[in-house]
Amino acid sequence: MSGFRWEVRDGVGFVRLIGAERKNPLTFASYAALRDHFRALTYDDTVDAVVIAGEGGNFCSGGDVRDIIGPLTEMTMPELLRFTRMTGDLVKAIKGCGKPVIAAVDGVCVGAGAMIATASDLRLGSPRAKVAFLFTRVGLAGCDMGACAMLPRIVGQGRAAELLYTGRSMGAEEGERWGFFNSVVLDVEGEAAELAASLASGPNFAHAMTKTMLDQEWDMSLPAAIEAEAQAQAICMQTADFERAYRAFLAKERPVFEGD
Repeated sequence: MSGFRWEVRDGVGFVRLIGAERKNPLTFASYAALRDHFRALTYDDTVDAVVIAGEGGNFCSGGDVRDIIGPLTEMTMPELLRFTRMTGDLVKAIKGCGKPVIAAVDGVCVGAGAMIATASDLRLGSPRAKVAFLFTRVGLAGCDMGACAMLPRIVGQGRAAELLYTGRSMGAEEGERWGFFNSVVLDVEGEAAELAASLASGPNFAHAMTKTMLDQEWDMSLPAAIEAEAQAQAICMQTADFERAYRAFLAKERPVFEGD
């Protein structure tokens, strides 16, 4: 069992985490399946944007206590390292898939589930959303799956430190105020699907370039970033979409992008 369902509608792929009776936990198998799925999306031209959501009114309860936490206590160091590297590979796959990824967060979003949302490009929350980085609550460091690199860039160093040290829950209103959520909406999945459809109808080659540069410029100096963006923009200026936008402007029409 993969731990998620997959559907494509009009260029938007929908990942739905499943297992509602336990708030959609992750297992060894679902970590690997999600990692492989997002890696494959890099080469899937039928998908131009992705929405991640959960079933049953929750997003994800993180690593399953019975299926993951228990077995981890009996593993050797090499086995543990293989596992922690695999969970990090899921984050790298989401960041490297070349598509805008939107997390539609309803209800519980904790542990590894919170990291899946953090790794997404955009995050929409419902008023019921509760996000927690629970790692310290089980005796682990808060630095899991890239948390100490990504979360400070989203909410700031001090706020990230508080969330990672305490493992406390961050509600929807606080999450929006701190910048974790782009917005809080009643129909979180509907809004996420609408936003994804809007992105999917846009200049998808340029979106992929934007995602790449957002990731690569984290550890660049400003002069290096400016040069990298000059090269990226020159590449985008050679696309047919750029010419389509110009011709649409001359004709006083809205451009219809095709992603090439």
